[in-house]
Amino acid sequence: MKGLLGRLLKKGAFAARPTCSAIIAAAGSSSRMGGENKLLMPLGGMPVLVHTLLAVERAEGVDEIVIAAREEELLTYAELCKAYGLRKPVKVIVGGATRTESVLRAALETRQDARLLAVQDGARPFVTPALFDAVVLRAAACDAAAPAVPVHDTIKTAQSGRVTGTPERSTLFAVQTPQVFDAGLLKAALQSALADGVALTDDCAAVERLGKAVYLTEGDEENIKITTPFDLLLAEAILRRREEGAAE
Repeated sequence: MKGLLGRLLKKGAFAARPTCSAIIAAAGSSSRMGGENKLLMPLGGMPVLVHTLLAVERAEGVDEIVIAAREEELLTYAELCKAYGLRKPVKVIVGGATRTESVLRAALETRQDARLLAVQDGARPFVTPALFDAVVLRAAACDAAAPAVPVHDTIKTAQSGRVTGTPERSTLFAVQTPQVFDAGLLKAALQSALADGVALTDDCAAVERLGKAVYLTEGDEENIKITTPFDLLLAEAILRRREEGAAE
């Protein structure tokens, strides 16, 4: 009964939510993986990107998926979507030379009535539908939200190898994706960053440049981004732990 009530409450929350398009950032060069496309590397028998797409597919808060890809991988990604049975509408578009340009191109290809845009790293295969939905609901209330986890290590700032400061650890968070925004706000923020030639590492920074508030929600320690060969080893360990947990 408790499980049924939870599902009904969840459906009630999403009944009034704004339309949301998910943008999958998948046009990177994978330079720190030696140039081989990390999104197509196998993880538990499926490409890394497929794990990400299936999680977004299961998120109740997402109505369509737009993938920003390198031109030479357009067909490959489209075929993966078909092979793994994605039911939500999917577009695969050519990304740009930078993440900012890629996300903006994808944003301009989303459905016209999308009130929210959720930007998800293609290389975060362990994002869960529940996490995705939680960030969508938060953004529906505040226009800009992202999941984050506290930083556990002591962080130093440095210049030319010399320590210049030690930020208070309690104020530091590692931000993850999905990062979800009001559609008009994100498009304006990305266009402004591109016009000013500002290099950004995430989409929250684009919104912050406009003086808009971004609110953090609880992230997931397992929601890692695969960037290096070590990250892929860690991902395999996380997948094994999840599979063992599901089998119990």
